[in-house]
Amino acid sequence: MTTTSPHSPQALDPRRWPDVARVPGGHLRALVARAVTGYAAARAGVRVHTGPEEPVPGTATSAVGDAPVLWLRDPDAFHRRLAADGLIGFGESYMAGEWDSPDPVALLTRLAEDYENLVPRPLQPLRHVALPRRPPSDRNTRAGARRHISHHYDLSNDLFAVFLDRTMTYSSGLFAEDEPRDRDTLARAQERKIDRLLDGAGVTGGTRLLEIGTGWGELAIRAAHRGARVTTVTLSAEQRDLARERVAGAGVADLVDVELRDYRDVEGSYDAVVSVEMVEAVGERYWPVYFTALDRLVRPGGRVALQSITMEHAMMRASRGSYTWMHKYVFPGGLIPSVTAVEEQLRARTSLTLVDRLSFGRDYADTLRVWREAFTGAADRVGELGFDDTFRRMWFFYLAYCEAGFRSGIIDVEQIIMERAR
Repeated sequence: MTTTSPHSPQALDPRRWPDVARVPGGHLRALVARAVTGYAAARAGVRVHTGPEEPVPGTATSAVGDAPVLWLRDPDAFHRRLAADGLIGFGESYMAGEWDSPDPVALLTRLAEDYENLVPRPLQPLRHVALPRRPPSDRNTRAGARRHISHHYDLSNDLFAVFLDRTMTYSSGLFAEDEPRDRDTLARAQERKIDRLLDGAGVTGGTRLLEIGTGWGELAIRAAHRGARVTTVTLSAEQRDLARERVAGAGVADLVDVELRDYRDVEGSYDAVVSVEMVEAVGERYWPVYFTALDRLVRPGGRVALQSITMEHAMMRASRGSYTWMHKYVFPGGLIPSVTAVEEQLRARTSLTLVDRLSFGRDYADTLRVWREAFTGAADRVGELGFDDTFRRMWFFYLAYCEAGFRSGIIDVEQIIMERAR
């Protein structure tokens, strides 16, 4: 299926996007990057098309069979960015409109499937020397965590409403096997995901539930409809305000407290704790604090239900110090954990034991596809909200990049249920 990309930025604002507007120098390094690009394309079965004209399907410069196309509109700028900043440069070059593809998801999926072999083996050790490392500002101190969450989640509630479903749930849905995977079924898939987490945590009438990471309130509302008393915490003022409105609109304001609070500052004892795609934002340095907090906040015999994006342990260890395009533009401070890393934290720091797991990465790929299609179809509305062409290409690339990660299998998503010893 062909994927339509946003058009190239018409007027790139150098004040808003300084590193996208600036093309690095380095002619000799660009020659190396050009050679690596050719090597990677051959390894991954990608066809490279060069020139200002879009490749026409069925021609020698377009896809042959299932070979996706990397269309280099400005090869010199593309290779300079790749040489200077690796994958950060790759993403910035897309934001600048210097490369594209008739189907960016297919292209990114193919590259992800062979990511370990895209750089010639003699050059692989140099990646850790030449590519950017995480700056100190990327740490999730209390101030850093507030800044990082605000960077993403306080963009605009209206922006998220453009592509999310009616539940305003910003995490993977859980589709039924016998249903279509489209915008019409996504809301039910989100409700199914939430209900499975609440069931796993044992949430019923009278349950004292803590939610770490409010989102826009859907999980708290569904828990309250079961009769649970919910405390939910977030660092996003925009999310807090809309979540409170939605809680009141659902008629459960007497059962739900929405608080602007760091999880490290939560006190008390709860029957159950639920946290959906929050641990990825914690950062490895603070995993001990996070998992100790889970153990401290749930009563003996109580349950903790997490939903987390995961990656294989070896890949996590290899990427833990990397500073990526995703860190710079979308999710500062984060690191996707492995299940092994979660289990290590549980054994070393808690009395929690893992009692159930479910992985459903395909569902996340389809959730992201629905979001991407909705976002692309709402380009005019996104512009009305004050987001320029460069932002739209950035957001499209983010959604496509994540979708490709799940389609290739290099990342997954899991529900992980834990129980505290009595």
